[in-house]
Amino acid sequence: MGSATLYARSEREGSDVRLERPSFTIGIEEEYFLVDRETRDLVPDMPDSLLRRCEEIVEGQVSPEFIRSQIEVGTPVARNIKELRSYLGSLRKAVAAVAADYGMAIISASTHPFADWGRQRHTDKERYNLLAQALQGVVRRLLICGMHVHVAIEDEDLRIDLMNQVTYFLPHLLALSTSSPFWQGIDTGLRSYRTSVFRSLPRTGLPEEFSGWSDYHRHIDVLVEAGVIEDGTRLWWDIRPSSRYPTLEMRSTDICTNVDDGITLAALFQALLSMLFRRRLENQRWRTYSPMLISENIWRAQRYGISESLIDFGKGILVPVPDLVDEIVELVREDAVELGSLEEVEHAKTIIARGTSADQQLRVYHEALARGADEREALREVVDALIAETVAGL
Repeated sequence: MGSATLYARSEREGSDVRLERPSFTIGIEEEYFLVDRETRDLVPDMPDSLLRRCEEIVEGQVSPEFIRSQIEVGTPVARNIKELRSYLGSLRKAVAAVAADYGMAIISASTHPFADWGRQRHTDKERYNLLAQALQGVVRRLLICGMHVHVAIEDEDLRIDLMNQVTYFLPHLLALSTSSPFWQGIDTGLRSYRTSVFRSLPRTGLPEEFSGWSDYHRHIDVLVEAGVIEDGTRLWWDIRPSSRYPTLEMRSTDICTNVDDGITLAALFQALLSMLFRRRLENQRWRTYSPMLISENIWRAQRYGISESLIDFGKGILVPVPDLVDEIVELVREDAVELGSLEEVEHAKTIIARGTSADQQLRVYHEALARGADEREALREVVDALIAETVAGL
């Protein structure tokens, strides 16, 4: 891909604007639950020695999370999707192996099928103590795991421009990722209950549309100067410019149980950004829609996953998610070929064919009930299936 200098016609000024192609390097952060292998419930506390042992294997790539029964990993910066798959697979494998030595397992799902949030403890670190003090009950209830995908877009104004446009596709990515149908032992009827839990925090949901980097910072500075937040890391939007890296960070999806599903979500996000950049060079833009309309699609994605429809705002009609995914794959095909991620992008069709993690969890649960298991036994079978799928193919 290189760093070729490209030119596009400015719509506002009618002049040629020099654009550096983004590097589109990529990284993933994932959060996992730690479960007791005997009870299948969350462990009450993560031993400090477990974290130290993980650090010895993958230094700088593992950290505690807000809840003591969670652990987070972050890949190094990857040049391409296949390198990212290698990094993420190694991290999952390493953390799972260490956890096994303690009679524990990791599960990659956005909610635990039956854990009680009221019994959890938060990590005793200054950052988390401040969060607990500021947010009280809503953050204590935050027993959810997520996946964050960072894609490098070095130009700050371009980062904002692409954020404004790619927001349209966040409901489609959420639908493909759903992994949180249960909450405290109850089938919620939603494929992504994580989204509902997370929305109880302030500064979540969709961002505003900003005219550029300076406009974005003017808004953030109001909150910082008022003493409401320390910096942009306290913005928990579904997508945001990272405050630590020159990246656009996608945070809208559930965490995928199957590692290859997660890589597909990352590949789609990267390819969509590449497609939008390519269209900009051709003097084209993806039409932006109001947060109200995009939020309606997000609701449909969290409620139904891939089993129903999303609104195609260009046509003004509901379209089945499988059809929309087919359209997206074709839309980004040229970019996926250039990025070396076509195989991973096309894996989205496999997700459609066999269902998301949420679909699979519900299938296990109802099959267990049909065999005569009680609800608790059926939920334990769901945890067993999650344990197995989290490390499948590593």
